[in-house]
Formats: sequence, structure tokens, C-alpha cells
Amino acid sequence: MKTHGVARRPTRLPGDVRELLDAPNYVHLSTLRADGSPRSWVVWAGLEGDDILICTTDFSWKAKDMRRDPRVALSVVDLENPYRMAAVQGRVVEVRDDEGCRYMDPISFKYTGAPFPSRGADRVCFVIAVEKARQTTLSFVHRPA
Repeated sequence: MKTHGVARRPTRLPGDVRELLDAPNYVHLSTLRADGSPRSWVVWAGLEGDDILICTTDFSWKAKDMRRDPRVALSVVDLENPYRMAAVQGRVVEVRDDEGCRYMDPISFKYTGAPFPSRGADRVCFVIAVEKARQTTLSFVHRPA
């Protein structure tokens, strides 16, 4: 386990944001490149208490970005009602080895009903402490033409 040496500011995840993250909704993760410009990824996410877990290979750009700069932003959209969404700002506070997919498997089960198929020594789990989070529901009805 490696930490970023950042003092944790405990922020409780609001219930309406937790509900969106507990469901198998896709999450958009924004990381920062070395030049400070944002980079966006669609990811699966898990929860551990009030922290958000993002698992990946250590060779991915998202992993490289988060190891270099722990600041991240996430958005999540309700698959059942795309006008219900949440935005989260946070910071990576820990990086865990996940070779056996201890953290990834429960997330994979949530989204697919099966264990995660890719295993290896390069698997890691980023623990993100929430600093700000807000859920919004717009009053539209989703009826694409």
C-alpha cells in the first residue's frame, strides 16, 4: 500500500450520491495530465465506506496521472434516468496492490455478475477520498426522438 501523504479531510458521501455509486452506473473519471490539462475516462467504481475505489492496470494513463497528481473529478449518470446525476471532487489517498482482484472482483460482480477476467501483478486500486459531492436531478423526461 502506498499513500500520497495527504491529510484526509473526512467528508461523508451524501446518501443520494452514494445511491448512484452503489448502482452499476458508469462513472466518468477526470485526471490531470503532466501539463495540467484534463483527461477523461469511463470507468467502473466501487465504494468502501465513504471512499471511492477505482481499479485499473498500473500501466494505464489514468494510473500514471493519478500517481503523479492525486486530484480527480468524477461524474456518474443514472442509467435508469439520465437526468439524475452526481459530480464528485476528490483526491487519491491510497494506492493498493490488487493482483488477485480483491478489490476489482466485487466491482466486476456489480456490473457484470462475474469476476473480473484480467488478473496480474500490474493490477492496482486507487482509493479516492471525497472532498465535495452533489447530486442533481433535472425535471426532464427522457424520450429521445
